[in-house]
Amino acid sequence: MNKKILVISSDHTGHGHKSIAESLQEKIGVNTQVDIHVVDGFALGGSALLNIGKSYGPITRYSAQLWNAIWHFSAKNSYLVDKFIEVMIRKNLLAVLNEVKPDMILSIHPNFNGSVINILRKENIHIPFGTLIADLVNIYPLWADKRADFILSPTEEAKEKCLEFGVPEEKINVVGFPVRERFNAQTNFRKNGKSNFNFLLMSGGEGVGNMSAIAEELLEHFDCTVSMIAGRNETLKVELESSLKGRFGDRAKIYGFVKNIQELMLSADIAITRGSPNVMFECIATNLPIIITGALPGQEKDNPRFAEKHNLGIFCQDTKNLTSIMEELLDHDEKRLSSIIKSQKEFINRHAAEDILNFLVSVEAEEFEPIKKRRVSFALALNKFLN
Repeated sequence: MNKKILVISSDHTGHGHKSIAESLQEKIGVNTQVDIHVVDGFALGGSALLNIGKSYGPITRYSAQLWNAIWHFSAKNSYLVDKFIEVMIRKNLLAVLNEVKPDMILSIHPNFNGSVINILRKENIHIPFGTLIADLVNIYPLWADKRADFILSPTEEAKEKCLEFGVPEEKINVVGFPVRERFNAQTNFRKNGKSNFNFLLMSGGEGVGNMSAIAEELLEHFDCTVSMIAGRNETLKVELESSLKGRFGDRAKIYGFVKNIQELMLSADIAITRGSPNVMFECIATNLPIIITGALPGQEKDNPRFAEKHNLGIFCQDTKNLTSIMEELLDHDEKRLSSIIKSQKEFINRHAAEDILNFLVSVEAEEFEPIKKRRVSFALALNKFLN
């Protein structure tokens, strides 16, 4: 019998959580011992909680400082966040558990770790619960609930933070960051001396950052084409078209939210992006050198330094330095550029999604009992004890 895994994800807080869930679902054909049922954790809380999840896009798009305040409040008040979400999702989560009857629960969003564990314990439901961390360095207590049966970490840096939060080391497994299979198709890197560059300019699924200024810097100083992805930010897309198309014509290619991003990555020479974990690792999987121009405060704060530490890309804190950074990459017959490509190939675990599924299959699970039956059994046991 296949192991049923209930994955709690999010469809609206960026695109990274959804992409991770998809990367696991793709491997079901490889590992036939698993069935995966994915639910949006915010949807479990009804329209009120779902609207909170949907607010992530506008907040990160228009007010990074507000997001920074929310992130730090959650970090300092993880108990309150857990209790609030526990109350919001309890009824619908129990209904899903009765319907799916999972052998295991895997959360890939921090808001549904402590809250789900609270519900399981109060209902006396013995289902193994684990967390798959979707951030690289700056994780906070919501990710690191030591009551979890296991925590899957994408990096050694995230593991160290879990240890700081008191998670026993034996519960933590470093598995790498899973990406969807279509990003694992490697391409032959550009030939040295090519004059016409194809830059890919991205800023995460929500389209944040000063993309216009970055594109202008590149288009004015290089013989190049710049493909820009505005994501779900329709306002940004219109602004880019208005400010760049008239001046640079077809050299400026502007897209909204795209589903073939891997094709754009494979045809690009260099990516310029925000420090989004999902985007960073998709670039690394396609062996596309990255220049990171910024990061959301909170969970992405140290991602640019993470990339530099492992020689996976370069951090450009000021877009005015893009020209000098490009010169550094191309100097000495593109030695630095080639070293980044080599480091990316050596660093990434292309089998992360498959390794995660294999680990989940190995976790022992109790047979699921309907929740109502558990309640009756508990009541009978209590009555027998009292009498």
